[in-house]
Amino acid sequence: MGAIYIAATSQHVGKTTSTLGLYSMLKNHGLSVGYCKPVGQKFLDIKNDKVDKDALLFAKMLEFDLVAKLHSPVILGKGATEAYIDNPDDFNFKDRIMYASKILQYQFDVVVYEGTGHPGVGSVVNLSNAQVAKMVGAGVIMVVEGGIGSTIDMLNLCLARFEEEKVPLLGVIVNKVIPDKIGKIKYYIEKYLDSKGIPLLGIMPYHPSLAYPTMRTVAKAIQGAVYFHGHNMNNKIEDILAGSLMDTDKLSSFENILLIVSGRSVGSAIAKIRQITDIMDPDKCPLSGIIITGPSEIPDDAMEYINKFEVPVVHTNLDTYGSVMKISTIEVKINTRTPWKVKEAIEMFSDCIDSEKILEIVRS
Repeated sequence: MGAIYIAATSQHVGKTTSTLGLYSMLKNHGLSVGYCKPVGQKFLDIKNDKVDKDALLFAKMLEFDLVAKLHSPVILGKGATEAYIDNPDDFNFKDRIMYASKILQYQFDVVVYEGTGHPGVGSVVNLSNAQVAKMVGAGVIMVVEGGIGSTIDMLNLCLARFEEEKVPLLGVIVNKVIPDKIGKIKYYIEKYLDSKGIPLLGIMPYHPSLAYPTMRTVAKAIQGAVYFHGHNMNNKIEDILAGSLMDTDKLSSFENILLIVSGRSVGSAIAKIRQITDIMDPDKCPLSGIIITGPSEIPDDAMEYINKFEVPVVHTNLDTYGSVMKISTIEVKINTRTPWKVKEAIEMFSDCIDSEKILEIVRS
């Protein structure tokens, strides 16, 4: 039936969320759906093949057999662009993508292609998102971040690249919109898009849980060493609590808290948390993890609490302020260690995107 290319105005706007949602929506309506990440940058080595991390995510979460040459045909790893510029004739990037596209579009009713970064990424090797979409004969759904003026400006800038390649625009998805602004943004964005003959496919609200990091992500950001209960490093973090600023109200309102505390204060901090939780619910721990800064020696009673609830503990040489600042800059992506995000992304897409418009596009 066709091919759809998911592009976005920049990184971390919602390509993976939208691709997951679109793939699942089409399958739920009885279509056979293929997936491809034509150009990847961040990859893993799987059975002697380099595979994009997003392709691995889709294969695991959506349960299909990953074939690198079909689902992740081109990887632009470190040094690839320099090598291409030096000797472009040595590379068969286009042939790899066209081979994958030919096989997938023969096998499935519709193939969903997931783009990379902003529309210009890959241009240096003649594989910009627009060039790849044209190669595979796909129309583009553009994902933009919520707003009005800045959103429209960025949309126009990015669409110019696709228009240059004569790639048809199938519609626009607006993502990460603050819930109480959805009505206003929908009115003005839709009014503008209608004037251009562009369908608005839906607006997805900012979803806090999709922005939650895991303890593993946090540990990597602060270059921390896992001391205890490393098997729980996939715990999600909803909020941060500094050990010197204990807030009873916060503990009564939140769970999945990351405690960041200096080594000399870890005992007293956990003692205070224990006092509060013993009153609230002695069988429940509000902590997803603990970051200990500086030299430390955890008292026995604190270790008893940590072991009882198997709270992962990470040590860093940063101080508390430095740790919080590092964590605040984490860019969180959906990955194989965050299955709850996959489920929530699919559900949010289903709730917020007009399935009838999508199906009309696919069947036209």
